[in-house]
Amino acid sequence: MLQKLKLYLCVADQEKDPLFWNTWAQRTLKNALTLQKLNQNTAKNLILFLGDGMGIPTVTAARILKGQLSRQSGEETQLEMDKFPFVALSKTYNTNAQVADSAGTATAYLCGVKANEGTVGVSAAAVRSQCNTTQGNEVTSILRWAKEAGKSVGIVTTTRVNHATPSAAYAHCVDRDWYSDGEMPAEAVQAGCKDIARQLFENIPNIDVIMGGGRKYMFPQNQSDVEYPGEKKHFGTRIDRRNLVEEWNNRMKNKKAHYVWNKKELLSLNPNSVDYILGLFEPGDLPYDLERNNETDPSLTEMVEVAIKILKKNPRGFYLLVEGGRIDHGHHEGKAKQALHEAVEMDRAIGHAGLMTNINDTMTVVTADHSHMFNFGGYTPRGNTIFGLAPMLSDVDQKPFTAILYGNGPGFKVVNGLRENISTLDYEENNYQAQSAVPLRMETHGGEDVAVFAKGPMAHLLHGVHEQNYIPHVMAYAACIGQNRDHCMSSSGASSLSAALPSLTALLTLIRLLC
Repeated sequence: MLQKLKLYLCVADQEKDPLFWNTWAQRTLKNALTLQKLNQNTAKNLILFLGDGMGIPTVTAARILKGQLSRQSGEETQLEMDKFPFVALSKTYNTNAQVADSAGTATAYLCGVKANEGTVGVSAAAVRSQCNTTQGNEVTSILRWAKEAGKSVGIVTTTRVNHATPSAAYAHCVDRDWYSDGEMPAEAVQAGCKDIARQLFENIPNIDVIMGGGRKYMFPQNQSDVEYPGEKKHFGTRIDRRNLVEEWNNRMKNKKAHYVWNKKELLSLNPNSVDYILGLFEPGDLPYDLERNNETDPSLTEMVEVAIKILKKNPRGFYLLVEGGRIDHGHHEGKAKQALHEAVEMDRAIGHAGLMTNINDTMTVVTADHSHMFNFGGYTPRGNTIFGLAPMLSDVDQKPFTAILYGNGPGFKVVNGLRENISTLDYEENNYQAQSAVPLRMETHGGEDVAVFAKGPMAHLLHGVHEQNYIPHVMAYAACIGQNRDHCMSSSGASSLSAALPSLTALLTLIRLLC
């Protein structure tokens, strides 16, 4: 604690000098002036990092945490996403919801169309849980557009691979909870609707990289899990008795394809000899990064590294969706420490991806689907631990309170008719549930705009305040895929003609001499 105080005092001394701030601002200005020359290259590669539930307060708090993990005050730290030159705001509402859910928003930022909450890969004409509203209302995603353009494509998530965010990349489903046929109403199955796990393997042939959790939805009902053979909650869920992993292995046996279920198997692969990978590391979601078994569970950064090494072999480039999905889960549970460490880990993956790619031909976008009822305040002093107390007692009940609070959620606790006195609790413990104003079993999403950070070709098109469904249109335009190809055809045609002119002139001269 004393060492931390000395560090802060040292920082504070230089900050007392106006020259410190003026120099910093001038350096930032010079960097900004270089952005006047826009990167209008065609994007060979596209990467979308999606922090599920990563609202702006979460970004700020994660920045402070990142700095404090490096023994800094924290506020002045830069996240990797902070370094991106272009920033916009995204309006997250669903067509039928002011405060959005992760399914309708995923349809927006992946398929380019706003949709109803709870539905994935279908337009707003589809009604949640009504199977007969699926057909004819399907919308396709940027992952499909990229695949059809000859690019390699990948999905990496810390949730189930058939969870709301990743499923909008490949599925058309009127209910985000139809993970396997075991979670579907019998009438929906009989009517011909397909569960999301099945659609992962059937809708878009040969997705090159699939990594995350959700193993149990791929196996027959009551089949024991390879990692947790004695735990019934992890048994297979498929009523149709299909083994989707076995089917994938059989279909891909003549390709350089590998199925892996733990970190050791994943990291033992040579990406140069792998063209397709299916990695299912848990029966459900992956564990929180703070609880991850470093021997058996890969981190998000490790999965991203393998994914890019496999995908970048394609000379036509790739599209990669990366989800830091458990930021959302931490907030829902009121466990701010878990949520913020998930955000820091995703930022680490963003930095690593930047080292593996080139800003001249790779467009990278970082955003969130929605926010949460999470915030921090209370006039905390500089360098205050992000999980610590505000510097004063409440002037109403004379009790301490943490800087981090939730508007609603499971942290609401009353003892003898009064707010719980947290001075008796370990409020910096990993699973501490921060106090909330309204009692709910699960904290809810927030409705404010979220940030969009962008770098690489055409990143300047992400600016100002936009509808969330604008994002994939920009990314497709940058890469000349989907419906945004006319500008590429004309520019490439012009450049081809320009390149051909010298040869054409020489040919005409030769003909004239021969005649």
